[in-house]
Amino acid sequence: MPESTQAKNQTSLRRSPELINRRQSQLLVVDVQQRLMPVIHAADRIESRIVLLLDAAAVLDVPVIVSEQYPKGLGPTVDSVAQHQISRRRFEKIRFSAAEEFQALCVSADPATAVDRCDQVIIVGIEAHICVLQTAMDLLAQGYRVFVVEDAVSSRRESDHRTAMNRMRDAGAVVCTAESVVFEWCEEAGTDEFRAISRLVR
Repeated sequence: MPESTQAKNQTSLRRSPELINRRQSQLLVVDVQQRLMPVIHAADRIESRIVLLLDAAAVLDVPVIVSEQYPKGLGPTVDSVAQHQISRRRFEKIRFSAAEEFQALCVSADPATAVDRCDQVIIVGIEAHICVLQTAMDLLAQGYRVFVVEDAVSSRRESDHRTAMNRMRDAGAVVCTAESVVFEWCEEAGTDEFRAISRLVR
């Protein structure tokens, strides 16, 4: 295929609406807190996948919101997330679901905290069968397209994590992996953004 025709086809391709689009999505980090993480199944892997997504979001300008469940009792967000450059939109909650505060923050009139409403929400965090599940269900009910990152979500027990993934999938959430999110955000190779992303996933 001639190079000019190939370039034209690349620019005119209609992307599948089932793919994650960085211009339509935001990353929601649910309750990755200091007193919870030590008892979470595969905690180190979960934390590293969340940091990967945060790093990619910084490269690709994807908004990030972080929730904390009763931080007075469960401690603050872990340092790897709390110290991240773009993890500054944060809220505390008492309810297990983060959906109400998330939506309020998205429509806030305060330019320092407001996030443009996007219809895709990528969810990571803990615990899969409690706060993540209830948040996903409530956001689905509000009309958001919800993507739950299987390798960036966990519970104290692996069985709870597995059951929660199945239940959220059955309810209409898309279950995916951290790398699939990153490369759907990135969309194409041969750019400075792709080179930066490639260094993150090595």
